[in-house]
Amino acid sequence: MGKFEALLLSLIVLLLALSVKPSVGYEGKGKGKGKGGSEGESAFMMEKSKQVVKTDGGEVRVLRGYMQRGTSNPMHIGFISMEPKTMFLPQYLDSSLILFIRTGEVKVGWIHKDEMVEKQLKTGDIYQIPAGSAFYLLNTGHGQRLSIICSIDVSNSLGFNSFQSFFIAGGTYPTSVLAGFDKRTLVTAFNVTNEQLREFLGRQNSGPIVYVTEAKQPHTWASLLRLKQEEGRAMKQVEEDDQEEEDPRQKGGDDEPIWTWRKLLNSFLGKGRRGKKGPVRAPDSYNLYNRKPDFQNNYGWTMALDESDYAPLRHSGIGVYLVNLTAGSMLAPHVNPTATEYGVVVRGSGTIQVVYPNGTSAMNSEVREGDAFWIPRYFPFCQIASRSGPLEFFGFTTSSHKNQPQFLVGGSSVLRSMIGRELAMAFDVSEDRLKRLVDAQTESIILPTWPLPPAEERREE
Repeated sequence: MGKFEALLLSLIVLLLALSVKPSVGYEGKGKGKGKGGSEGESAFMMEKSKQVVKTDGGEVRVLRGYMQRGTSNPMHIGFISMEPKTMFLPQYLDSSLILFIRTGEVKVGWIHKDEMVEKQLKTGDIYQIPAGSAFYLLNTGHGQRLSIICSIDVSNSLGFNSFQSFFIAGGTYPTSVLAGFDKRTLVTAFNVTNEQLREFLGRQNSGPIVYVTEAKQPHTWASLLRLKQEEGRAMKQVEEDDQEEEDPRQKGGDDEPIWTWRKLLNSFLGKGRRGKKGPVRAPDSYNLYNRKPDFQNNYGWTMALDESDYAPLRHSGIGVYLVNLTAGSMLAPHVNPTATEYGVVVRGSGTIQVVYPNGTSAMNSEVREGDAFWIPRYFPFCQIASRSGPLEFFGFTTSSHKNQPQFLVGGSSVLRSMIGRELAMAFDVSEDRLKRLVDAQTESIILPTWPLPPAEERREE
């Protein structure tokens, strides 16, 4: 056999070996020690966050999702924290957002169907901002820090597995995308002088999240808020006079242009007024805490929000869920056959267990408030609240269709539905023994407090 034939044969053997090897990360790896010293690996904890914004007024951190077969891009999880009386400057993203207001109140202003709309959101509200829509966030809670958890869908993003902000408002920090245009172009587009343009685009230097009180920003942002109020009072007159050409140099008391946010965004995006079509109605928010649980018993409750409940989810292809477990209770071992799940612990502590397809432990990790995790589609898993208090976790799924989890244990389990001679033969036990085992648990979905092993019980006493 010649050298060429030998090399070709070796290459074929190598390709065959690679074709039958399990995908990386999904292969059972035996047992180790996870977070908190628990048995198993922390393979599905999202522990490495990246700080993408940090100012005196707040910060934004992002946990990157993980690639899977069958998905073009992963979902990222963002955490937005804003101090009282602060604003996240007007911008748009190449990725869509679904906001969950964890604590506080916020006013969201964004461009919907060529018009500026504003929504006041409170704790528990869900709201979607589509990719490419300019928006701003204003913390309106009285002396309260704002905390938002959001999904970041990068399926339409410019870069692979990443997202990009485009700030409309700004100055030297952040820089407005307007600053990249030729100055003569902007002077003509805005119909202002060079001096007015420099003043407009050169003042902001406090970062993407800024204070809007006069103590922090006495000139720019306080005046913008006053102009926003003036704009609201003037809207009725503008709507009644829709056919009259608007003067771009409308004067204020000091002979300066009244630069309102709506005019700025419309000028930049090239949007005209809608004539006499009437006001635009944007989608409302959806409050999870006002929703009746989909399932509830003495040990906790669960709820899942899909596109049939909240229409904007249909456009994003993302679902939302919220689970509350009483102290020591368990969300029974189950499988999500339709979507990958991303979750964040919003209250309490507990344990999450995930199993590989080959029946070995993928993860058995302790979790506490603020921890994030993800569960691949088809992987069996369960969540268990600590005995010291309840566990509540919120999250997103990669499908907006109605979720149909398959429970492996409990009163509504797959085992109970399949019980019979064939299943008994599969476990190599008698039918009577199988029935006694499967029927021993009378509760469904959320199961009662799990007993401690005798040694741990003695230690607790």
